[in-house]
Order: sequence, then C-alpha cells, then structure tokens
Amino acid sequence: MFCYQCEQTTKGTGCTTMGACGKDPETAALQDLLIYATKDIARYAYRAHQMGARDRAIDVFVVKALFSTVTNVNFDLRWFGAFLQEAAIIKTKAQSLYEQAARKAGKTAETFSCPVRWWENTDDLQGLLAKAQDVSISKWIDKLGGTPAGLQELIVYGLKGAAAYVDHAEILGKEDAKLYADFHEMLDYLTTGPADVNDLLAKALKTGEINLRAMELLDAANTGAYGHPEPTQVRITPVKGKCILVSGHDLRDLDELLKQTEGKGINVYTHGEMLPCNAYPGLKKYKHLAGNYGGAWQNQRTEFDEFPGPIVMTTNCIMKPKDSYKDRVFTLGLVGWPGVKHIDDRNFAPVIASALAQPGFAADAPAKYITVGFGHNAVMNAAGKVIDLVKAGKIRHFYLIGGCDGAKPGRNYYTEFAEEVPDDCVILTLACGKYRFNKLEFGDIDGIPRLLDVGQCNDAYSAVQIAVALAGAFNCGVNDLPLSLILSWFEQKAVAILLTLLHLGVKDIRLGPSLPAFVTPDVLNVLVEKFDIKPIGDVKDDIAATLAT
Repeated sequence: MFCYQCEQTTKGTGCTTMGACGKDPETAALQDLLIYATKDIARYAYRAHQMGARDRAIDVFVVKALFSTVTNVNFDLRWFGAFLQEAAIIKTKAQSLYEQAARKAGKTAETFSCPVRWWENTDDLQGLLAKAQDVSISKWIDKLGGTPAGLQELIVYGLKGAAAYVDHAEILGKEDAKLYADFHEMLDYLTTGPADVNDLLAKALKTGEINLRAMELLDAANTGAYGHPEPTQVRITPVKGKCILVSGHDLRDLDELLKQTEGKGINVYTHGEMLPCNAYPGLKKYKHLAGNYGGAWQNQRTEFDEFPGPIVMTTNCIMKPKDSYKDRVFTLGLVGWPGVKHIDDRNFAPVIASALAQPGFAADAPAKYITVGFGHNAVMNAAGKVIDLVKAGKIRHFYLIGGCDGAKPGRNYYTEFAEEVPDDCVILTLACGKYRFNKLEFGDIDGIPRLLDVGQCNDAYSAVQIAVALAGAFNCGVNDLPLSLILSWFEQKAVAILLTLLHLGVKDIRLGPSLPAFVTPDVLNVLVEKFDIKPIGDVKDDIAATLAT
C-alpha cells in the first residue's frame, strides 16, 4: 500500500500499512486500479468526443469513479470490486463508441496498449488485487521519479475534487458535455506517461480551470434548485424531540429527507459541511429543519455517539463508526462502509423508522445561534456599502480563512489567526475549516458582520466571484486587493480549489497545516517562485506580513 492523497498521511509522507483514514490496503489497491481503468476508458471517450460522439453513461461513470476514491468516501472492498466490473463494461462501450465514430469520420481508429489487462476476469477479486500491485503510486514514483509522479498525482487529485462537484451538479440535473470531455482529455494525457515538469504544471493549472467551471456548474445547480443562500440565523443547540442528523455535502439528499419526514414529528439537523444548507430558501422553508448539530467531520465519532437518533452520510467525510452507533448510520450515493446500511433511490423509510425508535432529545438546550448564508449573491447585494467602508478606511483588509478541517496538530493556528485579525478587518470563511472559529463573536463594522460564512468547500466559487467583483469595483487585479488567503487543506477537493486559485493567478496564498506529500521540494520551489505560495508560520508574523503589503 502507498497512499499520499490526503494531508493526514503517516509521518506526512504516505500511508504504507493502513490508511490514517481507516482505509485498508486491499481497498486502497482497488482504488488505484479503478483510477488506472478510468484513464484507460478516457482514451476512447476523449477521441469519440472530438468527433462529436458521446455516451452519457460513460461520462457519468468516469466522474463517479473518480469521486468514489476521494478520501473518506467509500471503504467497502466489495463496492470497488463491483465498480471494476462495471468499468469493464464501460470500457467496451467506450471503445465501440470511438471506433464507430472513427469509421463514420473516415478515419482509422488508434489501437492502444494497456500493460495491465485490468478488464479481464473482474469477478476474480484476488486477481484484481494482484493486478493492482502493478499500478500502485509507488510504482509510478520508482519509474518516473518523485517530482513527475507527484505532479501527475496532483492532476489526478484535482480531477477527483472537481468530479465531486460535477457529480453533485449532475444529481440536480445540471451537466456540461464540454466538462466531461475535459475530464477525458486530462486522463488521456496522463496515460502518455508525461514527465516534463513545466508541461505537467501547465496541465495542473488546466485542471484548476476545469474545477472552476465545475464549481460554477454546481453553484447554478444549487441556486437553481433551492434559491440563493440568504443571511440566516441557525440554531446550534438541539430542541426536544425525535431527530435525524445529516452530514456530507449533498443538497438534494437533504431535500428528499425533509420531504419524507414532514409532518412526522422528527427534527432534522445538519452536520459538518451541511451547515450552509440552512441558508437556502428552498430548504429552510421546512419548519422541521431544526438547525446544526456538532462541528467538523473529524469530531463525528464523539458527536454521532452522543446524537440520540440516526445519522445519514450523503457524501465524503465518513469515519469508521463506533459499534455503539454503527447500526444508526445510513449511507447514500457513493458513500460506503462495510456493514453499514445503504439507502437506495433516496427511500428514507428505514431512517425514519430508526428515528422513531430512538429516544431523541429529552429537552430543549439553551438556544444559541450563528449566522450563515453569505454567498456571492448576498455579499454583492451589500457590495456598495462594503466598498464605501473600504474607501472610508473603516475596512482595512479582508481575510479568507477556510478550507478543510482535520485532526492533525497545528490547526489551532486558524483559530488563533481569526482571533488575532484586527477589528477593522473582515473575515470570509468557507468549508468545514470554519468550525475552528465560527462560534466566536466577531461583531460588525457599521452593520457589516466581521465574519461572513460563504458556505461549503464548493462555494469557493462564491469567494472567487466576490474577489473578482471587488477588483472590478476598485479597478485593480485580485492580487492588488487588500485580501489575503489563509487556507487549510485535507483532501482532494481542497487540492482542486487550490489549483483553481493558481489558475486564476492568485498569489501569496498561505497553506497549512502542512504541505502535501506529493508536492516535492522541486515542485514547491516552482510554486513559490511563480505564485509566492508559502506554508503558514507564526500567527502574528503572518498577520503583520499580510497587512504590510
């Protein structure tokens, strides 16, 4: 086993015996083989797309295959065995699509070699595991060297993150054929064994551009279905009654659960990255959406244990459930854990039955609230006042403090940073990293809250739109704004967002709590030279440096 796709890898270099996330070596191996298979499929799909031929089933499969391997999505070995069986069918379909398109265009179809014949005997699990050893990341490192292999993986991880957003959008009926084609093109590129550092970096930035369009597509899907988020006070303490907790990221899953629980005397709470859902008009209209419970994903083993009802995991962020609550966990979509009940077709009857059987909260806790819902639409509505406050010298600087949360030591930096931000500065935040400080009191500047919760990780698109609009208002570039980005990362969606920011030319990003293991010193030197990206340091020194520019 070798896996270094997330921030919490063993010793910061890679997991070699068991994943820090709980992923076992066999599951890790099949995930590597699935990525290899996805690249193989993409060669045919990309060329077919070029000749105007596409098959939606192929496009959707590739995205779901990528997303299923994101950290903390699926840990079920049998799931990936079934995925590879489906991949073999998809490969045949993609090859046939390409060959038919070539004949129609009067061209000779290319023949591709594939050293590992992964599509043969996919019902033989041990055979698949044996093949997986030949496509492990450690093999690529031995063959190409750490820097080219790391850059290839940087592209793969960016595509995985973007795939999550495309999958969420597809669930809500929003798709883009060009985006699918771009996924195929990038995966096809990786099959050529690229080793040129400059070319790989250029393709990594292209991946960032793909992710920007993926986030834009998802933003349109979410707001089209549920309206633009509105500044909303969200209760963060429980109320008496039966209850269900929903974690993950998927808005439609929450919507369907709210519909099916309406009138049943069950309160529904959000958890983790679902917190921003409380600000969407189409979701907060449900009176039994009672608020948010708990914090970020890494605290779930304690918080889920104490929650007196069932828990629904809609996307990534699942951790190994304790036996004490494992029978109350339900997974949806691509999420899976061995022995945990999976919900098909969003039929929440088993979840509802579990909620009615559990005790629920015995009494109301003292009421406490936080405010969320400052997406790009809400902030732009107040842009005139914000700009006036900047011109008047009342707002000196903006800080975007956000990203993934996690358990690794060093993340207290983000709490301390937020606490040390001067009173004449505004903090934008997004993703679950906000749980480090979103329950603190920051006050306001002439009615503008000093803490503006932009939303989920995918709502980095909102942050980008806010920055672009401010740059336009001040007739300057984004890098000339009084704006500093202080980012924490954990998994592949954070990688995709970082690549998007680099694609947009954003400089002087501070990243922590540690740098990715797949970014070698050579790659880091290039990023520092070109984008002035830097690791986080001392809080007071970092704040002083940002205010001095």
